[in-house]
Amino acid sequence: MQSNLPLEGKTIILTGTSKTTTIVDDIIALGGRAVIAPLIETCELIDRNDDVQIELARQFEWLIFTSQNAVDAFASKMQRFNLSARHFQGKIASIGTKTTSAIEKLGFHVSFMPSIFSADVFVKEFPEIAGSNPSCLFIRGEKAKNTLKKGLPFKIKEWTVYETIERHDQKQIIIECIRASNDVTVILASPSAVDVYAMDVASVIGWEAAHVAAIGHITEAAILNHGATVDVKPSVYTMHAVIEEIMKVGNRK
Repeated sequence: MQSNLPLEGKTIILTGTSKTTTIVDDIIALGGRAVIAPLIETCELIDRNDDVQIELARQFEWLIFTSQNAVDAFASKMQRFNLSARHFQGKIASIGTKTTSAIEKLGFHVSFMPSIFSADVFVKEFPEIAGSNPSCLFIRGEKAKNTLKKGLPFKIKEWTVYETIERHDQKQIIIECIRASNDVTVILASPSAVDVYAMDVASVIGWEAAHVAAIGHITEAAILNHGATVDVKPSVYTMHAVIEEIMKVGNRK
């Protein structure tokens, strides 16, 4: 009997950090094959001044998080210094449902999330909520763009709490998977992952060898900068939304 599962015959390669692999069960349930091949990993940055930084963080009116990775690194520092959400007086601004969920699990209430999960929309919508001159701390990774610092109409402080590490050990796994599949989609969710994919995979077999899915218009722009085409780009910047779009994409070969 022929299957009616929407991802039947499709292979989906997940290239983000381990946090993006929570969608695997859904892919399998929909009849697809999921291949985990992270092109980046993140690592908390530990500094001897962390005790001073986290004490200062307790005083800000707003704490801004734009990634789940930043939340996880911040949570690690909270645990190290025996702090909980009640020790922080500021409100929370968050970009994305995953980031919001992660910070809420720590006991915080998220007071602001932009209508589209991107930093450029954040700078347009946040000032109306935050007021004219709030004290804000952006808790970030070392590769975060300067969109918030440059775009907001008031000064913000920044605390870099994690770094992004490129992984080049997945190159052959991805290449062999693409070559062996009739209908394969590679999901890219950050400019960092795009750059590694371009260097390790696309340089060998070309961008056209697989469908390319981008989560977010910043990631899409990074792909376009490499001269490639984006086949899947959901309007909502979540992994579930990209899977829904993949179900609509027909066979390439």
